[in-house]
Amino acid sequence: MIQEQILIRITGQDRPGLTASVMSILARYNAQILDIGQADIHSTLSLGILIRIDEDHSGRVMKELLFKATELGVNIGFAPITDDDYEAWVGQQGKNRFILTLIGRSLSAAQIEAATRIIADQGLNIDSILRLTGRVSIKHADKNTRACIEFSLRGTPADKAKLQSDLMHLSSSMDFDFSFQSDDMFRRSRRLICFDMDSTLIQTECIDELAERAGVGDKVKAITESAMRGEIDFKESFTQRVALLKGLDVSVMQEIADNLPITEGVDRLMKVLKRCGYKIAILSGGFSFFGEHLQRRFGIDYVYANNLEVDENGKLTGRFLGDVVDGHRKAELLKLIAQVEKVNLAQTIAVGDGANDLPMLGEAGLGIAFHAKPRVVANAKQSINTIGLDGVLYFLGFKDSYMDV
Repeated sequence: MIQEQILIRITGQDRPGLTASVMSILARYNAQILDIGQADIHSTLSLGILIRIDEDHSGRVMKELLFKATELGVNIGFAPITDDDYEAWVGQQGKNRFILTLIGRSLSAAQIEAATRIIADQGLNIDSILRLTGRVSIKHADKNTRACIEFSLRGTPADKAKLQSDLMHLSSSMDFDFSFQSDDMFRRSRRLICFDMDSTLIQTECIDELAERAGVGDKVKAITESAMRGEIDFKESFTQRVALLKGLDVSVMQEIADNLPITEGVDRLMKVLKRCGYKIAILSGGFSFFGEHLQRRFGIDYVYANNLEVDENGKLTGRFLGDVVDGHRKAELLKLIAQVEKVNLAQTIAVGDGANDLPMLGEAGLGIAFHAKPRVVANAKQSINTIGLDGVLYFLGFKDSYMDV
């Protein structure tokens, strides 16, 4: 019996039971489903079905489908697919697949055109487009002010480094965020996420807060900013700053901890990560006192930070205990926790803003620069600058409908 391939395209107003009605007809003629895909935008359906069927039955199948389409009030079309064309399509299955995620407070046609132009110039094809964020109200524009679109791509980039660089420059000039990742098993099974603390989980630098109380705010802030830009060695800067805190009463630390400005999106992010079984760590060049405060608040699994020395009178001595948690140590700790938790490094995520975060961002399977310094953004593969920290969830493929249950 000779068989042939037919591509069926159905468009129109969606309704419950439409796909079942079509499949009922195909089932009667024992059609084999070679491919199927469906999209629904504002209740408008686009359904494609590629079937293989006995040549003797194809005319009757198309006739019945035409009648059913008229009954359902949708449009239907048919296209023959040759054996050679089908085999060429099968051969494309071995091509690399990638995920491009775009995020912003809103996304315009100009932003999407520019990003997809870069993708096209690299020879990549878009297989599907998925909106991850909820629908935006036009009557209440101040609610749900974020937009995220995920593109599934197929092919091999002509120049991956240039693609990454072009997207980075574009996101900066057009005010949106992006992530370009391989669509592999590790992307779908992340298990460990490590955060910097100061200016990432919280919107302040705790050492600057302490310095203000000690009356040396300007001196410490200048050293902090220079260190975060990577202009001076982190250990050296840390030693200098801690020395300036000598004599400050330790009780000040609790007052600061009780009033830490939590970054937008942290509560939502932590809730979803814990619900999904992620292990969460704080790896901070700041102080463990504040990291442990956040640990208790959010149920964080690991905290590694620096400990300040306190004298018998409850005053800071201007010294610290143990080794400094600098950039190199953060990367080591990420690998150590992954080993303890039996997690492949490709399944890890790191998020930070400063130059001392670059080693762990580079070590993690997914490194994300968050509202970061220019040097960090320039060296990171993913960045978030337009929305809160829960934007990380979109890079992991979560939809709003999953997160808000």
